[in-house]
Amino acid sequence: MAAATTRIRAAVVGTGGIVSGSHLPALRAQADRVDLVAGVDVDEGRLAAFRAQAAEPGETGPGFTVTGYTDLAAMLEAERPDLVLIGTPPSLHREQTVAALRAGAWVLCEKPLCLTLAEYDEIAAAEAAEKPDGGPYASVVFQHRYGSGAVHARELLTSGELGKPLVAHCQTTWYRNTEYYAVPWRGRWDSEGGGPSMGHGIHQMDLLLYLLGDWTEIRAMAGRLVHDVESEDVSTALVRFANGAVATVVNSVVSPDEVSRIRIDCADATVELTHLYGHTNDDWVYTPAPHTRDAADRIAHWRTPAADLPSSHTAQLAVVLDAMRDGVRPPGSGPDARRTMEFLAALYKSAFTGRPVHAGEIAPGDPYYDAMHGNHPDWAPATAASTKEN
Repeated sequence: MAAATTRIRAAVVGTGGIVSGSHLPALRAQADRVDLVAGVDVDEGRLAAFRAQAAEPGETGPGFTVTGYTDLAAMLEAERPDLVLIGTPPSLHREQTVAALRAGAWVLCEKPLCLTLAEYDEIAAAEAAEKPDGGPYASVVFQHRYGSGAVHARELLTSGELGKPLVAHCQTTWYRNTEYYAVPWRGRWDSEGGGPSMGHGIHQMDLLLYLLGDWTEIRAMAGRLVHDVESEDVSTALVRFANGAVATVVNSVVSPDEVSRIRIDCADATVELTHLYGHTNDDWVYTPAPHTRDAADRIAHWRTPAADLPSSHTAQLAVVLDAMRDGVRPPGSGPDARRTMEFLAALYKSAFTGRPVHAGEIAPGDPYYDAMHGNHPDWAPATAASTKEN
C-alpha cells in the first residue's frame, strides 16, 4: 500500500517480553488508527497468554481481538496485514522482514534489523522489488531517537545553535550475568549477531549518529573479559565525523554501575543525556560555555523543548504510522538505518584487524560485509573458521 487512508491492520511476530511489554502498549496508544489483528509464535502457550493479555484493556488503551498463528506465511496469507511488528530473536529478522515486505506489509522490527550488511542490502532489495516509491518499507526500532529531548537536541545541533560540535562521548555500560547468556541464542554470532555493541550499545550509537550525522573513520578494540561467549563483552572506539567532531564510544555488559550516556561538547555549550533504558526532557542537560552565559533567552530555548515526549516504542510507532499515512519512507529505515549497521560492521572490523576503517570501505567481497566477525580466526565461530580453511 502506498499510503494508509483507512485503519491499519497490524500483526506481531514473536509474543515474548518485548512485544507484550513495549509493542502492545504502543499499539494500544495508537488504537484510534490501528487494530492489532494477529499474533505469530511457535510457542503455543506463549501465544495463548499474549492473546489473553491483548484482549484486556491496558493502561494505554483498549483491548484487541487477536487471531493466533504458529506460522508466519499462514498469517500473512490469511490476514494480509498492513504493518508487521517483529520481536523475535535477531537471526530470524531478515527472513521474516523480507517475507512481510513481499506480502505487501510495512515492517517495524526490533534491533538489529538483521545480522550483517549483506542481509541489510537483501532487505533493501526486497523493498525496491515491491514498490520503489511509497512503500512498503522496513524500519528498525531505534526508539531513543523519537523522544522530544532527542528531537530538540538534534535541531539545536544541526542548526548551529550550540556552535560547532567538537568532542563527544557515547557510553552504554550495562551489566549482564551468566544466567542472561544461558539463553541459547545470546552471545553467538549466528543468532545474536554480536555482543554489547550489536545488542545493547546499538541504541546509543544510533542516537549519536542521529545527533552528529555521518561518520568517516573508526578505530576500535574489543575483548572477552568475563563471559564465555563467541562475541565480545566489551568494546571501545574512537570515531571521527564528517563535521570534524571526534568521539569516544564504550559498550559493556560487565559494568555493575549501569548507565547510558551521550555527551557532546560544542563551541557554545555542552549537551548531555544520562539515563538507562529511556529518556525524558529532564534527562537532557545543557551547560553554556563561559562566553554564552549571559545569553539568557538563548539558554532558555536550549532547555525548553515544545513538548515532553519520552523515548519509547509508542513515540516511534506514531512516526511509522504517519509515514504509512503519507506513503513516505520512515526514519530509521533505508540509508539512514544502514549507516548505523555499517558503523557496527566497521567497529568490529577495526577491533579485530587492529587498523582504522573508513566509511564506505566495507563492500561486497569484504569478509565483514557477510559476517560481523569477518571470519577472523580469533573471533569467528569454529564452524565459520573451519569453512574458511577448507
